[in-house]
Amino acid sequence: MSPESPHKPDPSILGPEELAAISPHAKARVYPAKTVVVTEGDRAGALFVIIEGRCKAYVSDEEGREAVLSVMGPGEYFGEITLDDGPRSASVMTLESSKLLVVPQKEFRDFIAANPDFAAHFLGKLICRIRELTKAVGNLSLLDVYGRVARLLLDSAHEEGGRQVVERLRQTDIAGRVGCSREMVSRIFKDLVKGGYISLEEDRIVIVRKPPAKW
Repeated sequence: MSPESPHKPDPSILGPEELAAISPHAKARVYPAKTVVVTEGDRAGALFVIIEGRCKAYVSDEEGREAVLSVMGPGEYFGEITLDDGPRSASVMTLESSKLLVVPQKEFRDFIAANPDFAAHFLGKLICRIRELTKAVGNLSLLDVYGRVARLLLDSAHEEGGRQVVERLRQTDIAGRVGCSREMVSRIFKDLVKGGYISLEEDRIVIVRKPPAKW
């Protein structure tokens, strides 16, 4: 077995030093599962840092249909777009009981001004998010449903013990992110398992070999 390659630092995740620096400016709160933390269109300004748990960012229409923009875990943060005093561009809901640091807008502005290292991290996060959204728009425009599912699995995988692993990404999460039904994702998964491209474990998906570009 080949040695496991080291992970590259993820520009969207705060490290221990950054968390320690911002914690004094925040209040910790625990939110139960399925709690809407922020609502699309709301103007209340605060930054939220995930300490424990997972959250999803999504947009929805008047008929209740959702499009999931991202699923976030510990070290990631959201709400930074309200720094321009505009409305929130998406809603965020906890997927499980989650502990969050809540940083008021003014506190966050002052913190960025006084901490250039964090400001650089913050800028990197915004650049990373723009790239992700650009790629998502391109995938929705150019790929069929199968292609969008396969691309999401490949983009979400990381190496673990010589295997490409996707952790804690449920079929309902995938459906919301690629713009199709959970039933369609289930059918695609069955075909990928049958073809020997992926295997399903209790809390993860293992990519056995790279799925083809087209089905």
